[in-house]
Amino acid sequence: MPQAGALRRPNPLWTLGLLRSELLTTFRRWRTLALLAVLAAVPILVGIAVKIETGDGSSVGGGGPQGGGGPAFISQITNNGLFLVFTALAATLPFFLPMAIGVIAGDAIAGEANSGTLRYLLVAPAGRTRLLLTKYVTTMTFCLVATLVVAVSALMVGALLFPLGELTTISGTRISFAEGLGRALLIALVVAASLIGVAALGLFVSTLTNSGIAAMATTVGLLITVQILDQIPQLHAIQPYFFSHYWLSFADLMREPVYWDDLVRNLGIQALYAAVFGSAAWARFMAKDITA
Repeated sequence: MPQAGALRRPNPLWTLGLLRSELLTTFRRWRTLALLAVLAAVPILVGIAVKIETGDGSSVGGGGPQGGGGPAFISQITNNGLFLVFTALAATLPFFLPMAIGVIAGDAIAGEANSGTLRYLLVAPAGRTRLLLTKYVTTMTFCLVATLVVAVSALMVGALLFPLGELTTISGTRISFAEGLGRALLIALVVAASLIGVAALGLFVSTLTNSGIAAMATTVGLLITVQILDQIPQLHAIQPYFFSHYWLSFADLMREPVYWDDLVRNLGIQALYAAVFGSAAWARFMAKDITA
């Protein structure tokens, strides 16, 4: 009898194999490659636009070093190409990155059900919990890869079109290029972590339907709705609880000293959304009647 129980126990190596298979399947899809290509193109377009605008010696518009966020970064690109990394992340975070995550997360379960492969995946010994966790880890891996694609593309374009060297922070202090590069990597990691709530939300929506397109459209629609609500002054009392409210707080990493308050609030909100919608996705998926 113990031997029979041992046979039913999922093999950790099988679980790693499932994760590897999910990662390969996700990153080999033309849809995934197209999303990454679009994200990589954003820094190229921004860099070229800034280069053309400043080609006659004029300065690009948008706030001084005390402004914070995207406009303050874009005004510094001509002085140091590394600022293109911060500008590109600020430009893609409100829409392009969350939309890409919403597409991948929304299709995670619903896409399998729509294609008729979900029932066969559940025949394997991993079970529903491990399959759902594998889907979430795959989505989070895409979050990290997508963010790094934007950052690396921006760094390459910035180095090609603009000078590199010491940086002037938003606070007006000077830091070395190596330290600035380290902060750029930290900012990219923070941006990726800022999307864990969206990933959990998309996964939950994906468990509610058998249509991948419907799940993706619903997730992206919710993203747009929340960001519209975040801009309405009359809703200021509840806006700090929106997952997108503190997204641009990563700019505080370019202050000296670093302002941690909004960064911590952002990561806390993302963890809360991940816990709530991750639990909801698990509860729904465990009770879901798999017919496809």
